[in-house]
Amino acid sequence: MKKVNIKALAKELNLSPATVSKALRDSHEISAATKQRVLEVAKQLNYAPNAYASSLRDRRSRNIAVIIPEVADSFFSIAINGIEAAIEEKDYHVLIYLTHELYAREQAILKDFKSGRVDGVLISVSRETTDGSHISELIAEDVPVVFFDRVLENVEAPKVVTDDFNSGYTGAMHLLDNGCRHIAFLGISNSLSISNNRMAGYQQALKDHHLTVSPDDMITCTPDTAANFTAIKQLLAKENRPDGIVASVENLTNTVYQVCNELQLSIPQDIKVVCFSNLDIAAILHPPLTTITQPAFQIGKAAAELLLKSLGKKDAPSPATQIVIPSELIIRGSSKRS
Repeated sequence: MKKVNIKALAKELNLSPATVSKALRDSHEISAATKQRVLEVAKQLNYAPNAYASSLRDRRSRNIAVIIPEVADSFFSIAINGIEAAIEEKDYHVLIYLTHELYAREQAILKDFKSGRVDGVLISVSRETTDGSHISELIAEDVPVVFFDRVLENVEAPKVVTDDFNSGYTGAMHLLDNGCRHIAFLGISNSLSISNNRMAGYQQALKDHHLTVSPDDMITCTPDTAANFTAIKQLLAKENRPDGIVASVENLTNTVYQVCNELQLSIPQDIKVVCFSNLDIAAILHPPLTTITQPAFQIGKAAAELLLKSLGKKDAPSPATQIVIPSELIIRGSSKRS
């Protein structure tokens, strides 16, 4: 649908653009009857007012939106620091939006951006997001979008990610090298590329050791901590329980440690644990947690730099641009050979 502007709305109403603009701003110069008529026709035509363009000579809001699923995961707070480091001297403001892992909320946020609220968007999609049409529609409105960390492969926009397949492979191989032969994988989504790629790496490591990959050892966790606790407890209470775990996100760390404590399983003697995590406290957990640490700051900074290039138009990155920044395996007590 073609975007309706002030001029088109004025033509439909047979009024001047100035009158329509004043009516929409609830000016005292315009009668109540005219205001009502303008609002009714605006609603019928699905008019979305640009709250910023009228006051900005360059037609820009100077705002950049950062859309993330949560802030409990330290990856995102560190990534935001990287984003701000890239734009702090560029006269832009960073606006943070949380989807709380909800696709509907993500849709609503992006729809609001069509009004000119922001000049560009950095996004890490929710675990529910499988359809990227709402993102493609925003790009079609000439609002640049750059993905970071959680991406949609079928949407044509620059992406900044880490090496998720290799990281999942490295984590599982580390456990295998330390004596594990029955390793479980804790994911967060059946559709997110980061979760699927990490799981694929884990599966490949098992295959390379001629070990069976069992669906029973791969759990898709949810935002419900209590449900995750129950699922992980059932997994580790089995007679033929896993002797190793690769957890794909850091907010599963506490749950794994709590389940092991309740079942009186000793880490790493009974079960070894590797977790994707940027937690500062990983080194002081009991035992210290072996982590696959993502380069969160660098990912955020690189994504912001790509967006700034898109906004400047000069040397704008191709939609096919993808930057991959490797993660790091940091070995601590939770995975060492007994």
